Amino acid sequence: MKLRNISIFVVVLLVLDQALKIWIKTHMCLGEAITVFPDWFQLRFIENSGAAFGMRIAAGGAFDWGKIALSLFRIVLIGLLIYYVWYLARKRSDVPKGVFIGLALIVAGAIGNMLDSAFYGLIFSASTPVTPAHFGDGYAPFLMGKVVDMFYFPLFRWESVPRWLSFLVDDNYYFFGPIFNLADTYISVAVIYLLIFHHKFFK
Repeated sequence: MKLRNISIFVVVLLVLDQALKIWIKTHMCLGEAITVFPDWFQLRFIENSGAAFGMRIAAGGAFDWGKIALSLFRIVLIGLLIYYVWYLARKRSDVPKGVFIGLALIVAGAIGNMLDSAFYGLIFSASTPVTPAHFGDGYAPFLMGKVVDMFYFPLFRWESVPRWLSFLVDDNYYFFGPIFNLADTYISVAVIYLLIFHHKFFK
């Protein structure tokens, strides 16, 4: 598979990821939910400090060293992934096309979330529960922005939840599963696909 085709595929995936995130951030209030399919699929706008699936890392004040460390780690990892794809494309002739597709999905997902962290704090105002964000009036320095998540699947509802399990449900008593974005989906689908169909190649 040619590097040009891989690059085009990654760019298309990135455009889809960023377009959805920007629309969510500029059209929805923080915490707002839009029901796509009743009872099981919502677009619910949340932001996190950089971990996947809506998970949050501990904040460290105005200048968050934990956030910086996570961002730098991601940049190094993305660089290694890109080099690995380049190496396979240029130096190996026995690589299945599916391996390149899976790796391209992982690269696109990693870059997609990295772009949020790197630039959203510079180009957007802070999101609030009252109004959507807008371009300008940045809220955080370079590498310290927040990642936009929106896919939420409340798979079932508990009418009577014991108090000690209340942390598992939202305000409407729906099971509070992970909230994730398109970039997270790219990575998850790619990892499962590579493990199932191409695990022999990675031996």
